Amino acid sequence: MLTPGSGRKILNQEVIAGKPQTVARVSHVSADGRTTFLELRDGRNATADHPEPFAQVGDIVFVDPEDGSVTAAPHELWREETWVGVTKLVAGERVVVEVGGRLRIFPIPPNEDIRSGLTVEGTDSSGILGILSTRAIKFLDDSTDDSLPQRFIVPRDDSLSFDDFGGYGEIITRARELIEIPLQYHEALKNIGARPVKGVLFSGPSGTGKTLLARIIANQADATFYAINGPEVLSKWYGQSEEIIRQIFEDAKKRDRAIIFFDEIDSLASQRSDESHEASRRVVGQLLALMDGFSPETNVMVIGTTNRPQDIDSALRRPGRFDWHVDFPIPNENDREKILEISGRKLRIQGGIPHHWVAERTDSWTPAELSAIWTEASLLAVSDGRNSLIAEDYVGGFERVARQRSDSKG
Repeated sequence: MLTPGSGRKILNQEVIAGKPQTVARVSHVSADGRTTFLELRDGRNATADHPEPFAQVGDIVFVDPEDGSVTAAPHELWREETWVGVTKLVAGERVVVEVGGRLRIFPIPPNEDIRSGLTVEGTDSSGILGILSTRAIKFLDDSTDDSLPQRFIVPRDDSLSFDDFGGYGEIITRARELIEIPLQYHEALKNIGARPVKGVLFSGPSGTGKTLLARIIANQADATFYAINGPEVLSKWYGQSEEIIRQIFEDAKKRDRAIIFFDEIDSLASQRSDESHEASRRVVGQLLALMDGFSPETNVMVIGTTNRPQDIDSALRRPGRFDWHVDFPIPNENDREKILEISGRKLRIQGGIPHHWVAERTDSWTPAELSAIWTEASLLAVSDGRNSLIAEDYVGGFERVARQRSDSKG
């Protein structure tokens, strides 16, 4: 009698002549032909024993869920779901097909001219049914055309310079040594035989200017700048995140100089464990392979930012990867005064502005919060009908931002 593999009632019933039936496909027959192995539509397996040989592999049958009896059924009732894939490699009588980001092997169908790069239709049981197109379909939504890397390139802004970055003198010097100099003097360093700097990690609280400094250095080094937001490319679709990153790296390697910038890299390449998301584990593996694959001619620098460096996979912190580290701390009083001066230098100001007074009262403030003072000050000025800022606006802007900080911290 029929013995379902899961021990549960068989589902996926068809109604034939008023009586519910289950449709199954014969997947294997014993050597004596008296035991038939069945595949149900939901993926479960079952067996049926007969006194005499009953069926052949590929036959479709009805199964009566009440008494377990098996009878022949029309083949058309087995509505197997088809898939669409791209042929990747022809090896003898077999072909490797990429289906949904996974590689599958099928026999080459007769009377079909199969080569790599075709879009084909098929089923799991029958293999390739036919060729849909002589061009490979793009699996990753609309994101895998040749222009994909261009979407991540930040246009050059010639107005940006180190004059726009206040304070942090030691950090600027160190970042330029690790990034700008290796990009500009790539050939000289190669001739010396120095180990190239491939990756630099910028760590520190949000709003400390990590992204701004990376963009300024890219401008000064005349490097193409690719900006990648971690959550933006971490896709649930199998293979999508890795493909996006791979294409960006391939495009960058063609440039004279390039910086690939990963914002919030900890969200994209977190520490791998049994509990971590599969997509994140694959992305880490792809990053490792791409950075290890840099040739001596490659003039590409990879920068990652994070405020949780301990969460980044340890393999990415080893030599030859993100082994250089620049920390962006909360600015001290002297740096805060410089940040206030520089962030407001393009504004129309009337009279003296008490930068030192504000710098003394903004301990633990980030550069982003300090710059926000000027925005609030400008709102106060235009509300009073003036086209320039005065000290009163500046102090009022400071008080507004201070209240917002206090409210946000409870």
